[in-house]
Amino acid sequence: MEEKAEIEFLDIEENIEYKKIVNKVIDECFRIEKLNDLSLYVSIILTNPDNIQKINKQYRNIDKPTDVLSFPMFEKNEIANLKNLTHEEVLGDIVISIEKVIEQAKEYGHSFERELSYMVVHGFYHLMGEDHIEEEDKKRMREKEEKVLTVISNKSIE
Repeated sequence: MEEKAEIEFLDIEENIEYKKIVNKVIDECFRIEKLNDLSLYVSIILTNPDNIQKINKQYRNIDKPTDVLSFPMFEKNEIANLKNLTHEEVLGDIVISIEKVIEQAKEYGHSFERELSYMVVHGFYHLMGEDHIEEEDKKRMREKEEKVLTVISNKSIE
């Protein structure tokens, strides 16, 4: 698989711009985290709040919609040992509510592209084993997210 993201549209209309944004972000995440030489990809589902609520309830026992969910396939310490993959593996799944992206972009005064990019980056770093429960972990995760977002925004200007 050449593309690092396998993108599915679940109960929303397929959108080429969304695909371009997601692929650009995932490509940058893989480059920064030096994963390009590994046979890894990320599964991304773009959907609506109803579906994300069902998934949230089923897998996290939380009966409400959210903006993004991440389901890693590896523990953080296992990722470093993925150098010798003999076949393609999914790093994990990210589920994003496009309605929430639109809503939050307006709420935070961001563009849609910036908010979707953030959701993808945020989900990606959860797949990499990062978390934001403890303040120190949150700081480290936010720094990584901002690094990717900065590189992407600088590339958009060029």
